[in-house]
Amino acid sequence: MNTLIIAPHPDDELLGCGGTLLKLKSEGHKIGILVMTRASAISGWNEDRIIKREEEILEVSSNLGVAENNLYRLNYETSRLDEVPLGELVNSISEVIKDFCPNLLLIPHLSDAHSDHRITINAAISSSKWFRNNNLYRILSYETPSETGFNLNKSNPFNPNVFYDISNFLQEKMNLLKIYESELGKFPFPRSLEAVEVLARYRGTHSGHEASEAFELVFERNK
Repeated sequence: MNTLIIAPHPDDELLGCGGTLLKLKSEGHKIGILVMTRASAISGWNEDRIIKREEEILEVSSNLGVAENNLYRLNYETSRLDEVPLGELVNSISEVIKDFCPNLLLIPHLSDAHSDHRITINAAISSSKWFRNNNLYRILSYETPSETGFNLNKSNPFNPNVFYDISNFLQEKMNLLKIYESELGKFPFPRSLEAVEVLARYRGTHSGHEASEAFELVFERNK
């Protein structure tokens, strides 16, 4: 089975789905990652930080079992996706979906506070219609600590109804998160190691696992 995660920024793939991706990798899934944005001088990054971030992305994707040709980079400017025509984003994502042929697609949630996340999900939904991607059987929205549920518009709350048991992969997820050290903070910051573990344990109480990652089912069709 092919699983593709669409991440607005590097680290979203780990925060939302790191344990699930590790679990699926262990089960023989082919994993693909599509990163929408990049670090750049325009976004306020200096050259050393840009180089380090690129190294981090490659290290994380390698540990998640992602082949070099299955790491897709669209390289739009961070926090500026709202300046890109939606049609262009849809076409760019569609090309990746066509190339990777996912059976399972993991996307951000509409309740995310960051505009890059909300724009990404709108473009992803438009790119993933089943009649254009006949291999696609399931779409799940993941939650991103520090983004999901922080939007003041509560018309589309995150209502998880799918849970992956990551009990055996939580520690490995935490170790990988340390690679993105600059994105982490001290508890109770939502992107702290303690907060990520607490969330996984809390989601586990919803599903009878020691630790879980939670998703909201967007689309599913059975063979």
